[in-house]
Amino acid sequence: MDGVFGLIVLFVVGILVMVIAISSIRIVQQSTVGIVERLGKFHGKAERGVNFLVPFIDRMRTIIDLREQVVDFPPQPVITQDNVTMQIDTVVYFQVTDPVRYTYEISNPISAIENLTATTLRNIIGEMDLDSTLTSRDVVNTKLRSILDEATDKWGIKVNRVELKNIMPPKDIQEAMEKQMRAERERREVILRAEGEKKSAILRAEGEKEAAILTAEAQKEASIRQAEGSKQSQILRAQGEAEAILAIQQAKAEGTKLVFRAIKDSEPTKEVVAVRSLEALEKLAEGSATKLVIPTEVVSLLGSLTAAKEVFSSKE
Repeated sequence: MDGVFGLIVLFVVGILVMVIAISSIRIVQQSTVGIVERLGKFHGKAERGVNFLVPFIDRMRTIIDLREQVVDFPPQPVITQDNVTMQIDTVVYFQVTDPVRYTYEISNPISAIENLTATTLRNIIGEMDLDSTLTSRDVVNTKLRSILDEATDKWGIKVNRVELKNIMPPKDIQEAMEKQMRAERERREVILRAEGEKKSAILRAEGEKEAAILTAEAQKEASIRQAEGSKQSQILRAQGEAEAILAIQQAKAEGTKLVFRAIKDSEPTKEVVAVRSLEALEKLAEGSATKLVIPTEVVSLLGSLTAAKEVFSSKE
């Protein structure tokens, strides 16, 4: 009976030892660190991997995440310099750089960062008017990050970035801003339409100007060509008439030459020459409406020539 009881006790003791041994082994994950306390006092940091603790003396107080963390704080009411109350919510990106100070220097770091962000934001926005607040987010972000980073450094926290997520003015101001934006869009639309019509009118006028210039040049060219054509036609007509007159005169000259040659070859007498001259004079008088004034000596000569002509005619 005693032997059975001894086995039971030994089994229980073994289980307790095993439990204690297992509880003294702690595994720390990557990008985290553990804070080890010995008898209620900070003893050291448990780095990543397997760590052994002394049973009943050491304890793992907390495990701290060393990665960058993001905290989205709810909207906070702030008042601008021109007494406009608006709601602004912020997003803070921070990282634990000193786990020991993060554990022992601040009791609730997230709540502390939230309150510090709200008060700092009120101080910054209180020095700015509404328009500056809406158009200077980068300035506000830079100032807020710098102040938060300096204030949280003693807590072992590094503030990497702060962003203003939303800026919500009161409804009446939002409506006024929407009306202003609508009026601005309409003004820009009117300006763009006017500029488009202006450019269209300029292009239309330039097109009409170029068309008028081309039409005038075409009419000028047509007039020049028409004048040159008329000139060339008159020149050709004049040349043709001159050539025709020249040909007629040449033909008459050739006929006269033939007549004189024939007369010369026939060796006419003075009487024949006189008769032929009289015939030519008669033909000249018949074919002309001009009156011929003949001296008396020539008339007597013509009379004798007429008698001679009749004599020759009777002989023939």
